[in-house]
Amino acid sequence: MVDLEQTAMLLIVHAGNARSLAYDGFELAASSDFAGAVIKLREATAEIGLAHAEQTALIQAEAAGRGAPLTLLMVHAQDHLMTAMTEVNLIERLIRMLELKR
Repeated sequence: MVDLEQTAMLLIVHAGNARSLAYDGFELAASSDFAGAVIKLREATAEIGLAHAEQTALIQAEAAGRGAPLTLLMVHAQDHLMTAMTEVNLIERLIRMLELKR
């Protein structure tokens, strides 16, 4: 059985880590440290992967008939993940633009 509160908190933590790492990467790129930026983006992507694994476990449990009740905490966690994924993608593109301008 999936512990919903724990899973929600893991989604929030990993999504937050991903966002922070992506913004760190952007700051590095803004100061022309593109190698450092790439490292931060890889770390951000890894954090998204960890969150996605938690999300996948929820989906698999639901598909197997062990769905969990929808809670505000889970909605909040899913929102954090979606926002983090969007921000990481956008920051990747912004870094590419910065790199092209150099």
